[in-house]
Parts: sequence; structure tokens; C-alpha cells
Amino acid sequence: MKKLKILLQSNRLYLLILFLVSIYSCFYIKNYEVDHIYELSDSKFLVKVDNYKIDGNKLTIYSDHLVCNYYFKKENEKNSFDYSFGDVLMLTGKLKIPSNNTIPNTFNYNKYLYYRNIEYILDIDSISLYKKNNSFLYSVKNSIYKRISKIDNNEYIYALILGNNSYIDSDVYDSFKTSGIIYLLSFSSLYMNNYSNYLLKLLRRLKIGFKISFIIVILLILFILFISSFSISLIKALIIFIISSINKEYKLLIKRINIIILSLSIMLIINPLYIFYSGFLLSFSISFFISLFIRYNKKTSFLTLSIISFLSSFILIINSNYEINVISFINSIIFIPIMLYLMFPFIVIVLFIPKLSFLLSIITYIVKLLLSLKINITIFFMKTTIIEIIIYYLILYLSIRNKKYFKIMVLFLLILYFKPLLINENKVYFLDVSQGDSTLLVINHKSILIDTGGIERFSQEEWMKKRNENTRMVSSIIPFFKSVGLKKIDYLILTHGDYDHMGWSKDLVNSFKVKKVIFNCGDINALESELIELLKEKNIEYDKCINEINELYFLKTKEYDNENDNSSVIITEIDGYKFMFMGDASSNTEKEIMNKYNLTNIDVLKVGHHGSKTSSSKEFIDEINPKYSIISVGKNNRYGHPNKEVLNNLKNSKIYRTDEDGSIMFKLKNNKLKASIYVR
Repeated sequence: MKKLKILLQSNRLYLLILFLVSIYSCFYIKNYEVDHIYELSDSKFLVKVDNYKIDGNKLTIYSDHLVCNYYFKKENEKNSFDYSFGDVLMLTGKLKIPSNNTIPNTFNYNKYLYYRNIEYILDIDSISLYKKNNSFLYSVKNSIYKRISKIDNNEYIYALILGNNSYIDSDVYDSFKTSGIIYLLSFSSLYMNNYSNYLLKLLRRLKIGFKISFIIVILLILFILFISSFSISLIKALIIFIISSINKEYKLLIKRINIIILSLSIMLIINPLYIFYSGFLLSFSISFFISLFIRYNKKTSFLTLSIISFLSSFILIINSNYEINVISFINSIIFIPIMLYLMFPFIVIVLFIPKLSFLLSIITYIVKLLLSLKINITIFFMKTTIIEIIIYYLILYLSIRNKKYFKIMVLFLLILYFKPLLINENKVYFLDVSQGDSTLLVINHKSILIDTGGIERFSQEEWMKKRNENTRMVSSIIPFFKSVGLKKIDYLILTHGDYDHMGWSKDLVNSFKVKKVIFNCGDINALESELIELLKEKNIEYDKCINEINELYFLKTKEYDNENDNSSVIITEIDGYKFMFMGDASSNTEKEIMNKYNLTNIDVLKVGHHGSKTSSSKEFIDEINPKYSIISVGKNNRYGHPNKEVLNNLKNSKIYRTDEDGSIMFKLKNNKLKASIYVR
């Protein structure tokens, strides 16, 4: 036993374990393939309900190898849904491959599911019960879920007990996110570690032996794991609790940092794919560096630990969100006690005594009030590289061991922040915004956005509306802007007032800094008027019917009686290459342009009106003779765009389509033009 204790106290043992586990994980990941359970042609499926969610008119069922979606057609159909966890359902429908991200540096749903061993999404046509759940544990889980559904102000109960934060009000959720404390909206190891240790101490004070107390707490954690559908953070909490408790009881004297390394190694042995889970990386990064800080610093405080948590998660957060609230550690100091010592205990009380749900209302009000103060200073960072992440963590490690390295940390952070200014590349991005247009030009560190895209949403009955609906495509393009180093849009040019070209302009102006907006010639329509009111409210400069801006030239034509023909047609030359943007201008506008201007040998043409037959006449295309033709169009759109005749007119150019190629980027460097695509 003595030799074992000496071995367990050796740092080299844990480094060796981590090294061997890393080799195993690399080998596993290299050879990993998702289980091929189904074929795309399959139409019938037996699916066990591991978890499910109803949001508006959408039902999502989660199973071992499938994510299944069904849309209720009537309200009474939704209300009569009576299936439960553990039930086996017979589903009919069509399988589809999850989509990749088609805008660079944004969330990739395909990879997200792939690393969770899910190959397909099932669009359900019909549902029937095949086998009713007869498991005691599932019955208990269903009872708890139904009990929660009947409690008033239950959104935080869903989040902290069931791991489902979709019930949190979208504005509140966004506030938690921008405040840098989104981790508080899940039953994380923060709650579990705190209360499992309290419970163990309580049982010991009641004169219950260690083994019995230990088993009771383990069983309780396992039960909560089951109820919350095996959250990764809770698996981590369970492993750390087991190792820490044994270490303390038997006086093994294993250092805290080695407990973290051992827990990490065990989790990677369980599933090496956890390395692709952002929550896993964040959780262990914070735990490791806090343990390291405690090891080298005798005096600690909640403030210093919050700062270390912030620094240890900093590089991972900016690499996924491209922004960070630099005072999030202050928000942690404010909100952790509220969530840990008020919200969570009262949630447990209300679960047993639902009549006390008004207590949750009070705490919820306090949380909303504090969030409304918006204690945020958010700054943007462009996407980092793996090398930069490694360098950052190396400097952080050295800074914790010796404060003199902190100056290097500050210098490195300044380099990351000003990195966009050090990169002098001109780029043009044709963004995939489905059936719409949005083009970003980054020229000599100036950012110009031509159109925002926008998918018009039709009115729905109240029961069909999703609780936290966020259907704004701008939520994809804004992270992209940040990822390429943009901190503002210098000019937002709206070619015309149709929804598919400017529908997300209000969302953009509300969510991102825009310096000036340019409208087309012609009458101002209702959509443009709404935006102008918002621009006035925010004191954002705007103009219309201009001739030139930042070396972009607006070709002048007469005013027509429709929005499409009044589209701003823009031409510019970047590093000797000519770009032309047609908006939705039709062949009428094209004829006028040919008569008025001498335009030949266009290098890159943004094809008019999504490849509609009303635009891109053969005469016009032959006249301008484009080398590349970009068609911004939605996949399987109802208009049949692009038109076959138009494609034939463009056949002498290299054609890129956002419905097939995703977003398209043109990079101009050393007098060379290079195209890249982000395939669907």
C-alpha cells in the first residue's frame, strides 16, 4: 500500500497516462467512422426515445443514431402527443444527410452530429407506438418531466435539472451568452461538485460510514445523470467526485492537478471524440489552470479564481464565438452565488413543493434585473490557429508559474486583437444566404456589404411559434464577419428594397456596428422606411442614389416603376480585376447599361436576379464577357432558379452557384485571383 501511495503521488505517472491516452485517442479518431446503421433509401424505423423536445409546432426526438423531426399539423395533434422517454416508436419518413456549414467559420451541424455517432436526420411522416416503456427508471424520469411541466416559472428547472435550456426566454439566453456566463444555464459540474460534497459531508456527520455514504452519493449522481440524458459535464463531475473522495478518505495525497489529468484521461478512454465537444475542452481547461494556480499560489480568492477561469477559457471562446466579454469574470462573481445558492436550491424545493414556485419568480426577476444592467465590454477577435492556441496556453502556464511572463501574455493578446491589421489581403465573399443576396468586400481594410439576404417569414398561429425562435440568417453572417477580423461594416449597400436583399438589415444594424447605409435610386418602399427609422434612432448615417463610394461605381439608369429594375448596378476594380454586381436588374436595365457604358471583359459577375430568365440576356453576357459568374440562389427554390437558358448564356464562364458550392470567396494577392468554395 505504501509503494502504491508513492506511485500515485508521482507527477510522471499522470503525464505518462496522459501521453498513452493521447496516442490511443489519436489512433481512434484517425480510424473513426460513424456506425452505418441505416441506408438513405430506408423509410421505416424503430426508434427508442432517449430524449425529445417540443418547440412550437416542431417535435424533435433524439435516439442513439438519429435525430428525428416532425411538424404538428394541428394544435390538437400537438396536445395529444402522449409518448414518453423509453418508448419504442415506429416512424416512417425520409432520411437526409445533415448540412455542412456553407458560410466559413460558422457552426457545422454535420460534424456536430458526426462526432455524436449520428449519420442522418429523419424527416418524419408518421408516428405510431411500437412498444410502451416498461422500465422503472424511465417511468420515474417521465414522472419528473410531467411534474416539471405543471410547475409555473419552470424554465430554469428544465435547464438545470433536465439539461434543456430551450425554455429560457431568448433575450435572457442571449444576455447570459453575451455576459460570458452561459455555462450557468446547465446542470454543470459546478453545481454537482458543490452539492455532492455537501451531501457526503452531511452523511458522514450523521455517522454513516464512508462506504455507505459514498455509494449513496454515487447512486444519486448516476440517477441525475440518467435524468439529464448523461450530460458530459456531469460525467466529469462523477469521475472527479469518485477520485477525490477516495483520495481524501484513504489519504493518497494525489495532487488536485493530477486528479484533473486522471479524470481527463478516463473520459478520453470512454470516448476519445469528447475532444470535439466544446464544453468538454472548456471545462477541463478551466479545471486544469485553476488547479495549477492553487498549486503555485498560497493565497487565492473568488476574484482571482474567476480571472484564472476567464483566462483559461479565453482562447477557446474566441475561437468559437469570435468575441468575448472582457469583464465576464465580474459577471461570474455576481451570478455564481445567485445561481448556486439561490436558484438551484429553490428549484429542488419547488420540485417537492410546487406551490412555492412563486419563489422562483422572485429569483428569476432578480436575474433578469441584473442582466438588464448589461455589465458587458465585448470585443471581437478573428479566428485563431492551432499554433496560436498552443502558444497562448504555453504562455498562460508560464505566467501562472512566474508572474514575469504576464507581460508576454498581454503582448500576445494585443497581437491577436490587432491581427486583422497585420493581414493585407483583399477578398470578396459571395455568402450563401439561401434564396437571397449578400456579398462582402474587404478592400484595403475597408468592409463593404452589398445586401444582407433575408427569408420572409409568414404569419403563424400562436401554438406554432417556437419559444426561442431565432431564424435570422444574420446570426450566421455576423459570426463570420467577426471570424475574418471585422469589427464594423463601413458601408452597407442595399441594391434595392426587396426582402431577399435587405430583409435582415434591421437585425444586422441592431447586432453589429454599421457606419453608413446606402440605398438605391427610386422611391422608398415600406421595408426601406422601417430601416430608415431605425437608422435615425441609432444615429447611423444613410444616403441614396449616389455615384461612387470607396472606388465602387454605381451605373446610372433611368428610374423604373419596379424595385428590381431600380437595383443599384455596381462595378469596381480590385488589384486590376473587374467585379460587377447586378442586384436584381432585368434585361431592360442591361440594355440601357450597354447603350450608356462600354463594359467589357468583366472578371467576376454577380449574376442578376439569382439566374432568373428575366436577367442575363445573351447580348449582355456576350458584351461583358465574364470569366467567373456567381449565382446566389437557394437550394431547391420554388422559382426554378437558375434558368437553363441563363446557364447556357453563361457557359463560356466558370459558373459558381451558392446552392451547389456554398459560399464563394475570391482572394486577390500578388496580382492573382484565386477562387475557393465552401461546399454544401
